[in-house]
Order: sequence, then C-alpha cells, then structure tokens
Amino acid sequence: MTAETSDDHLLAAEKLEVRYGATQVLWGISFNIFRGKVTCIIGSNGAGKTTALNTIAGVLPVAGGKIFLDRRDITALSSRDRVKQRIALVPEGRQLFPGMSVEENLMMGCFLPEFRKQAQSSLSRVFDLFPRLKERRRQLAGTLSGGEQQMCAIGRGLMSSPQLLMLDEPSLGLAPRLVDEIFALIGNIARQGVTILLVGQNVNYTLQVSQYGYVMETGRIALEGPSEMLFNNDYVRRAYLGATEQA
Repeated sequence: MTAETSDDHLLAAEKLEVRYGATQVLWGISFNIFRGKVTCIIGSNGAGKTTALNTIAGVLPVAGGKIFLDRRDITALSSRDRVKQRIALVPEGRQLFPGMSVEENLMMGCFLPEFRKQAQSSLSRVFDLFPRLKERRRQLAGTLSGGEQQMCAIGRGLMSSPQLLMLDEPSLGLAPRLVDEIFALIGNIARQGVTILLVGQNVNYTLQVSQYGYVMETGRIALEGPSEMLFNNDYVRRAYLGATEQA
C-alpha cells in the first residue's frame, strides 16, 4: 500500500458487486482514485474494466458495495446526478455524433443547465489544449481521423470541468504514432490537476502515464501498487507486457 491517506482519495469503491442479469461481473472489488493523479486499471479484454467505469458513472446499478466521492456516499445517485458532481466518462469507441460538427459535439459536454454558463470558457480551454479541434470546429465529427475523434471525445469530457475524468481505452484502434500523441495529451491534462481514472489494454503506455494501478482479472482485483512497481513486476511483465522468462 502507499502512504496516501483517505484525504487523498477523491473516489473510493468498496466491495463493489455488479451483475448483468444473473451473471455476476464484478466480485467485491475495492479501489481508490487518488486526487490530482492518474490511477489506472489494467487487464485483459473481458476482465471487467469497462464495467467498473460504467458503474462509477452510474450507467450500471450496484448489486453490492458502496461508492464514495469525497467521502460522500454516491451509490444511489443517478448517472445525471453524478455528472452534476463533475464525474465525466469518455467511453470506449468515442461515441461521437458523426453528423454534428466538432463544436456541437463538444458543447454536448455542457448539456446540463448547471454547466451551460461556463460553456464558452470551457470551449476556449479545450481549444487551447487541442488546437487541431479549433481548426476543425465546423467540420463534421464523422469526417475526422481516428486520433482527432479521440481528441474530440476527450475534449467533450473536459467541457464540464470534471473533478474526475474517466478514460476507457483511449488508444483503441489508433496507429502507433497517434497512440503516442494521445497519451502525451493525457499526461498534459493530468499536469493541469485533473484527476484521471484510466482503463487500457495498452499496458506499457498506461503504466507509464499513471502513478498507481490495479490489475483486474475476471472481475476481481488481482494486484495493485504504484505503477512503476507494477511495470517491473514479473507477473505483469509476462502476462501483459510480453516479457519472457530468462533461462
């Protein structure tokens, strides 16, 4: 365990259980998201990583356990109310509106009345962070490249000035050069003080950009620790980084 105290935890999940119908997907998992840092969840496809994010966002109901934001129990809050608490999810696959412009997609991140008054200042911040989006603000989102679409999706997530930004597989399907660019942008966002929960199958990059991580396997937390420790862990290296045992 690390030296951080509960005061350093922006969000804490305690013994979360989640089911899809009769099928249990998460089995009593507990994890903390550290304030002002990048915390990651790594694991193979189907391990339950996306389910964990959707549960925090309120998209999926909790079958057991609790979720605390700033030590306040938010387990019963709707997804809309969690957005009001400035929890933003950038979903896997980006899920933009292809027939709407880049700017219109970004403005959807301010759809709640509570956020509309800050829309123009939020838009300016996003354009400062992603100059390419400013150049393409009138372009239909469906005509953007994969990397530009991912920038737009992250930008939309930032429009509510989130205190917690959750990123689900942000490099999925991108060319290696664009993967470098996206993870560099994630690091830049983190340096601005945004707390990030990052889920990724690209374990190498994910551990490099994060400070603390959890390894999830078949709906359970199998391992946790500082990202550097996980990166150098023999099991993680063999299972997720393609390392082979030395003779």
